[in-house]
Amino acid sequence: MNARDVARRVLGRVDTGGYGSLTLAGELGRAQLGDADAGLATELVYGVLKRRTRLDRALAALAPRGLGGVDATTANTLRVAAYQILFLRVPAHAAVDDAVGAVKRSRSQKLANFANALLRRLAREGEPPLPPASDLGAYLEAAESTPRWLVDDVIARLGGEGARALLEAWNAPAPTWLRVNTARTSVAALQSALVAERPRARFATSPLSPEALAVRGGGDLFSTAAFGAGLFTAQDLGAQIVARFVDPAPGEHILDACAGVGGKSTHLAALARDSAAKAETKNDAKIEANHNEKIGAKIDAKNDAKTGSNVEAKIDAADLSQRKLALGDDVARRLGISGIRFIVADLTDPRTPLRPTYDRVLLDAPCSGLGVLRRHPELKWRRTRDEVRALAALQARLLDTLASRVKKGGLLVYSVCTFTDEEGPLLIAAFLASHPDFAIEPPPPAFAALATEDGAIRTWPHRDDADAFYAVRLRRR
Repeated sequence: MNARDVARRVLGRVDTGGYGSLTLAGELGRAQLGDADAGLATELVYGVLKRRTRLDRALAALAPRGLGGVDATTANTLRVAAYQILFLRVPAHAAVDDAVGAVKRSRSQKLANFANALLRRLAREGEPPLPPASDLGAYLEAAESTPRWLVDDVIARLGGEGARALLEAWNAPAPTWLRVNTARTSVAALQSALVAERPRARFATSPLSPEALAVRGGGDLFSTAAFGAGLFTAQDLGAQIVARFVDPAPGEHILDACAGVGGKSTHLAALARDSAAKAETKNDAKIEANHNEKIGAKIDAKNDAKTGSNVEAKIDAADLSQRKLALGDDVARRLGISGIRFIVADLTDPRTPLRPTYDRVLLDAPCSGLGVLRRHPELKWRRTRDEVRALAALQARLLDTLASRVKKGGLLVYSVCTFTDEEGPLLIAAFLASHPDFAIEPPPPAFAALATEDGAIRTWPHRDDADAFYAVRLRRR
């Protein structure tokens, strides 16, 4: 099985509901391709998913009767070849010959002849002209292969130039964002360790999360010794910012609702531990400067009780999926993170066996996922406005149920990896109208660059090189 075979298998499974990233990882594991072929398979899968309607537009324009009668398997074979012809420096004859052979094996000689003629014509003539840039909506819909309702939304939200930048970012390769395990190493030390194993890797940091490290060109980082030693975990910058937005403190009881595989749970635990360590360092310095032994002893005892290294946030990571939580437990063990209790729970049920109240609750709610199109481009072909509204209704039920779990004076942080108003500002406005004991708390100064006029924060791929997240802090009076 070669790289193109793998790409076609993955695309076929995505058509039946699979996720590109997970399916690709599974197929690459079975195929055991070399690095170059694995890279080509990855490029083909993501390229076709990101450019699907543009590829179909080019093919349909040259097919005498269009593509309406072409079966799904043949359509993906044509798309894989068309992507190579139009967007990669692959010799046209190699792309065409491979596709024709695949169609012949899976379908018939007659259909293979059709594929041969169509692809050779595409190689000669190229794609038809795109709509004029003066018609921005039509141009972006075709050029960036994005459903028109999404194009219109981001134009209204970001303006013409912002929309163009966002859609281009969606179709560009995303970096692999790592979260450095600061309990075991530093950003600089991890970078040095990865360079030793992946000399071609390129790195970048972000002022938005001190423990974040972006890696491009590093290949499979999860087979490195650094990963095995628990020096890092993979987590997008936007997700890291959400955990920092919660701002956990040592000794607090925290609920990570809809915790999934525990990415934010382990980050919250690490941040609380780091906060305790900083407090210890600060207090130790004060004590050392104090020459009065009796006063020093009192302060020392007080600080041991409040901020000693054994003081952790007590985190409940709750989710409906037992499988996800088991994976989260594995991640916590690899990172050496303690203080997390993984609980299978239906969070829409007020009888769920959790603590009565928490100091902080993070609801990273199930959402449309439109903020992660760089990593899951298949979602732009699956999501509709009706689905967005249905998810917003679920988010509202979760907020209503979890509000009572926030102690008086406590904090509820709501976040979603999307940008729709139905799942963000409109939902929060409705929640505040029915829960007058909550109010939006403006973002701390550290998040000023991400702050919105309504008191929330947003991240954007084209601006922050992060997935598009929306998050807001709600303080219970």
